[in-house]
Amino acid sequence: MNSRLTQLLTIFGNNMKYQSLVAVALATLATATAGAQTYPDKPITIIIGSTAGSTTDGLARAVGQQITKETGQPVIVDSRAGAFGGIAAQAVARSAPDGYTLFITTNTTQAANPHLFKKLTYDPIKDFAPVGRMVQGYMLMVVNPTLKAQSVGEFIALAKQQPGKLNFASGSSSARVATELFQHMAGIKLNYVPYKANPPAVMDLVGGQTDVMIVDLTTSLPQVKSGKLRALGVSSPQRSSLVPGVPTISEAGLPGYVAHHWNALYAPAGTPPAVIRRINELMRHAMATEPVRQWVEQNGMEVAPTSPDELAKFQLSEYDSWGKTIKQAGILPE
Repeated sequence: MNSRLTQLLTIFGNNMKYQSLVAVALATLATATAGAQTYPDKPITIIIGSTAGSTTDGLARAVGQQITKETGQPVIVDSRAGAFGGIAAQAVARSAPDGYTLFITTNTTQAANPHLFKKLTYDPIKDFAPVGRMVQGYMLMVVNPTLKAQSVGEFIALAKQQPGKLNFASGSSSARVATELFQHMAGIKLNYVPYKANPPAVMDLVGGQTDVMIVDLTTSLPQVKSGKLRALGVSSPQRSSLVPGVPTISEAGLPGYVAHHWNALYAPAGTPPAVIRRINELMRHAMATEPVRQWVEQNGMEVAPTSPDELAKFQLSEYDSWGKTIKQAGILPE
C-alpha cells in the first residue's frame, strides 16, 4: 500500500465506506499514471475532417511519421470529411478517452462552426481535451485564369459590374468566412458554393466550375505554380516568402483585410491528464523535427506549439473572435 493511501485511510479512520472510495480513487489514479508511462503501447488513430491533399491531412501524416519513429507505434490517419469537419469531430467526441483516438483539426470545428450552424453534433469545448496548438497560417486568394481580373482591385470592380454572377467555393469554415468577410468589406455580392473539403473545391476552381477562393496555401499554391490558378493576394499582414511577388489583399485593393487559420491537436474529453501531457510531449518533439518544420514552412505556415492550457485559452479567444468576424460578415447560422 502506498504512503498516500495510508495517510488517507488514517484520516478517514475505520469508516469502510470512505476507505473504499479512497482506495478506488487512488487505484484509478495509479492506473492512469501507469498508462501514461507506457503510452503508446498500440497503434494511434488520428481522425481529420478533411481529405487527402489538405493542410490537415499533410500535417497529420508528417507528425504521425515522427511519432512512429519515436515510439515504434503506427499512426493511422483516418479521414472523415464532411459537414465542415463535424463528422470527424463527432467521431472523436464519441471515442474512448484513452489517448488512442486523436483529433487534428482547425478553427473551423473548434471556433467557427458554432457560429455558423444552429445545431452541432458535438460541443467544441465540452467534448474535447486540448492537447496543443500545432501551426498557424494564412491564405491565398486565387481565381480561375480565364477570369478577367489581374488584381484584387480588378476583381472587386468585376464583381460590382456583375453582382451575384461570380461564384466562390469553400470546403471549410475558414475558407468560407474569409471570402464572406472579403465580399462584406468590398461591398460586393458573390454566390456561395459549398464543398465537402477544400481540395475538391480547388479542383473545380481549376476546372472553371467556380470563379474564386480564399484558401490555405497547401491546396492552392501547387495550382498557382503550375499556372492552373492565378493568385491575386495573400490574407496575411505581410507578404509571404513563398509567393513574394503576390501582394497582400490589404495592399492590393482591400485595406485592413486579414484572415488566418490554425491547426491543433485534441483528445476526447475525459482522457487522463497524464496521458494528455505525454501526447503533448510527443507532439512537441515531432513539431521540432526538421522534416515537419520544413513541411510547415513550405506550406506557408509557422510552427506554433502550445501546452494544453494555452490551447484551451487560445480556443476560447478564437471562439469569440470568429463569432465577431462571422457577425461582421453578415453570415446567419444555418
